[in-house]
Order: sequence, then C-alpha cells, then structure tokens
Amino acid sequence: MTSATDSEGTLGNPIPPFTQHAISVSLPTWADNVAYEEGHPRVMKRMETGYPRFFVHLSIQKLAAVCEKKFGTPSERAMLFPSRRTAEACRDFVSARDVPARVVQCSADGVHVFAVLFPADKFSVAKQFWQHSGLGVSSRLAERCLAALSRTQSPVPSPQACPAHARTPAKASNKHYAPKRACCASPAASPRSAAQTNGHSLQKGVPVEEEFDADHAVYLEERYGRNLNSSAASKAKNALRRRIAGVLVKDESRPDASVDEEVDVGSVRGVAVTESDVYLYPSGMGAIWSAHQLALATRGQQKSVCFGFPYTDTLKILEKWGPGCYFLGHGLDSSIDELETILSTQLALEPSRPPVLALFTEFPSNPLLRSANLPRLRALADQYDFLLVVDDTIGNFLNVEVLPYADIVVTSLTKLFSGESNVMGGSLVLNPARKHYAALKAKQLETYEDNYFDEDAIFMERNSRDFATRVKAVDANAERVCDFLYAAAQAPNSVLTSVFYPKWQTAANYDLCRIKPHGGYGGLFSVSFASMAAAQGFFDTLPIFKGPSLGTNFTLACPYTILAHYLELEWAAGYGVPDTLVRVSVGLEESEVLMRGFAAALKAAEEAHCAAGGR
Repeated sequence: MTSATDSEGTLGNPIPPFTQHAISVSLPTWADNVAYEEGHPRVMKRMETGYPRFFVHLSIQKLAAVCEKKFGTPSERAMLFPSRRTAEACRDFVSARDVPARVVQCSADGVHVFAVLFPADKFSVAKQFWQHSGLGVSSRLAERCLAALSRTQSPVPSPQACPAHARTPAKASNKHYAPKRACCASPAASPRSAAQTNGHSLQKGVPVEEEFDADHAVYLEERYGRNLNSSAASKAKNALRRRIAGVLVKDESRPDASVDEEVDVGSVRGVAVTESDVYLYPSGMGAIWSAHQLALATRGQQKSVCFGFPYTDTLKILEKWGPGCYFLGHGLDSSIDELETILSTQLALEPSRPPVLALFTEFPSNPLLRSANLPRLRALADQYDFLLVVDDTIGNFLNVEVLPYADIVVTSLTKLFSGESNVMGGSLVLNPARKHYAALKAKQLETYEDNYFDEDAIFMERNSRDFATRVKAVDANAERVCDFLYAAAQAPNSVLTSVFYPKWQTAANYDLCRIKPHGGYGGLFSVSFASMAAAQGFFDTLPIFKGPSLGTNFTLACPYTILAHYLELEWAAGYGVPDTLVRVSVGLEESEVLMRGFAAALKAAEEAHCAAGGR
C-alpha cells in the first residue's frame, strides 16, 4: 500500500507534475480524499491546484485581486469572465438569489476580461455559476492579461508570490477542489521527465520523476505543450471544428502529421455534419450549459429530463436554470417506461405544447457506464417533440455513433480528445438532419460567442492530432484490465462486487451505437467492493496517478463517490453509486505494466478485506 511518506510527497501537486495549467491534482490515498472533503488542514495546506471549474487557478486569483483593488470596495470580491455577456449571466444568477452584483471591464493592451463584483461573504453563490457553467476565464487568459497589465501599469505579484496576497477564495458548499493553498508553500514533488512519450511513463508500476527547477515550467508548457504563435488560433479552431465534425482523418502511420496533411473523408459521425455545425466552448460543461440555454431560448421555458446518473454539474444545470427537470437517475430501459408515463401525463394536462423541453443523457454515463436506448429515446423525442441532447465524452465519436439519434451532441474536449491534461475545452454539434436544426442554427448564429481563448485552442488542436491513434490504444488497455477484473469478480466470495464497463453494463444499448467492427468500449470503468477496507486497500495500492478528471493519456483513478458526492452519499447509493466505488480512466502505459499494477491492487484489497473481518 502507498505509504504516508509517498502520500505526503505528492499530495496537492499538479497532475501531470510541474504542469502550469494542469487539469488534475494529486490526492493519492483514500484518506487524503476524505480529509480533503472534510477540510482537514493536512490536505488543505498542500493543495497547489485543482480541477479548473472547482479550483480558481492562482493566476486567476491574482488577476481578480487586481480587479478588486481597482474597481471594488474592501468588502467585495470579483469573479472573472471572458465576455460581458457571460459576466452578465453570472450577475443575473447571483441577483436571482438576492446577491447584489455589478459588472466591470478590465482591459490592458488589447486584452479584456469582465469582472462580476459582489459581497465577499457571498462568494459561494457566485462560485456555483463558475462551477456549473464552465464559462470562467481560463488560466492562460488570466496570465495574458496579467502580462499586459505589467507592461502598462505597475507590476502585479509574481507567480511565486505568497497566495495570501491574492486572497484565496473560500471553498464552496460542495467542497470540490477549491481549498486554500499553504502560504508560500513550494511544490513537494518534482515532475516526471517531459521527454518521455506523452509526458509520462510507469517504471515497475511507479511514476518516474526527475528533478526540475522552476524555469522548467515555462519550458514544459511551450515545448511539450507544443505551443504555437497565437496568430495560428483561427486555423487551429477551424481544424478543431473539422476534427470534431469527423471530417478530418490523417494517416495513422504518421502520428505527427500536420493539419494540412489530414484528409477530408466526409463525416464519420453517421450524419452529414460539417464544421459549420460545430461550436467551441471553454469547457465541456460550458457546452452543456449552452445547449440548455439554447434549448430554452429556442423552445421556451419548460422542464427538461436528466436520463441516467450523470456527472453532478449536468444535473445542477438542469435544476438551477429554467423551471427544473425530471431526474430519471437509474437510466435503465425501465426508466424509459417511467419517462413515457411522464410524457403522456404532461401532454394530457397541456395538449397545446410539448410535455418537456429536452432530454439530456450521457453515452455511456459517468461513473456507472450505462448507456440509454437511444433509438427508443429518439422515437419518443419525435413523438412528443422534444430535443435529445447526448454527451458522448466517454464513448467518443470514434467508438460510437450517437449523432444520428441526437439533436445536439456535447463533448468535453478536456478529456481523451486532448489527453494531455493541460487544457480545457468543449464542443456542441448540431445535427442538420433533425427537425429543429433550422431554429437551433438560427439562434446559435444570433447568440453564439466564441469565448474559447486562442492559446487554449492552439494547445487543444495540437494535443488532439493523434486522437484516433490514442483511442485505439486506450480502448485495448481498458478492455484487457476490465476482462481481468470482471473474471475476478465472478469468483466465490470476491471482494469485487461490480465492474462497471460498457461491455457488461446495458451492453445491448451500447452495441446499438457502437461502430462495428472496430469501435471499442472506451477507457473509463468503475469498480465497487464488498467493504470499505477492500476499496481503500485497492485504491491506495494502485501504482498510478490519483486525482479528479478522466481521459488522460496516463491512467488516473479517484474514489468517485467520495469526491463527487461526499455530502450526499445515501442519495447517490439510492441510484446504484456506492461509497466504495473507484473510478479508473485507463491511459497509454504498457499493457503488462498496467496488469501487474491492478493485480497487486486487487491482492491488497483482498488482504485488507480479510484483515477487517471479511470472508
């Protein structure tokens, strides 16, 4: 099992290590995750970063402090957004909750951000908008603005300055990834060699690390992040839209081929979609929030349906904007029977309008990897005239075809599409073959803002060039690991109670959309255990990175229910999400290395279970 020394050596560090704009953060043991959720100082003082929608990046904190000083009063805090419209949406959100707020513009040398100023003691309310909508400024935009300010005004605090001078935000009530950083704390662990393939490797099941000084942060960001001049942003965004539309495919024998060397093969999504039907957003949740806003603006104020147990913020979006939603959290075929009852009942009450606005579902879902029967949902959408919105992040368009059934497909590009865990992004795709396409397209043309920061788009474009190659490798690795664990779960008195993976969870529904013969099952799976002791033993022993997020080029795990639903464990369990659940996102490591690591973790789980009195 991971020792206390090992835990203290990596706890709170960025994942990947020494990455300036890392997406994940190290919480290496089960106890670390529980202590984080309970706000224990041992963990809080070590947190260097966090998932960007939950943890306000230090550069954003510094820029917010500048805005507070220039435009605010001593009792006000600021939250930053890339456009006036998004800032006004935040202002409207907090104002609806009786929080006074105002919007100001902060500009320097042609760089603009918009600050929402509000009473400091209401930070947790504004933080809800930041977290749920995914529309806050990116850390790269904040750094660009800070650099512009330093050229035009007095210097701003350096990145190494004590964060106390930048007023670290208080944690939101959901306690996710927004803890205070230790005053003047330095990184506790050195990064792995960036010269390794994909920036990571495992040696004997343990992450390999090298010593780096602080100057390497910029070097790694520019060299191994494959940075380009920002003048290339327009070309990068167009390439992203075409790649997401499924019209760009390159020679997989040349993984470093440029955009110009990719060829247009027509969309592989099963629908004749083009890049003009693809819209980019700062995050995957930004795409989901925008899809819901688009539906409300186009179709009117009605309840939506959340089908299946989703990632937490999707449900929050549907509950907190508009008139609410129906939550069918099990996401099984029997849930469609329940949906039909809701639809027929509502239509009988109001025959003059559709019974619901839209149905949102993940394919497959996170973390239970269940897949809805999309053909059946499509038939109901046509019969009752509602929109079908599908999040294909986990399945991805190279494994499954969901667009033929959907009106809108949303995706978190932050995940496997990027893989590098160093940039956020999201996309929304309209299906031109659907009835409401013209209305949705017209509203998008009227209201869409391109708030995807240029430098983020450049990183995303370069990261995603070998997406197709990585998908195949990740699929193969994940299936081999899951086959091993599934076989172990069938043994008498196994400590494994379930292996959640599309190959076995609602397999027939997944297979309806799987691209045959080569489409795989994706890189995400979850496992649950017969006891908490077994779950902890398994998680702590896994010789991989531990932290939030998924779809990384390296294998990454977290105790999902503890991290996402710590304050509502009983509620989550009611939908089949137990507190012993461990979610794993499989990466590109050598298959044999992964197998040894998971075998060792399973053995540790068995030993821990027996030691706790289990059979």
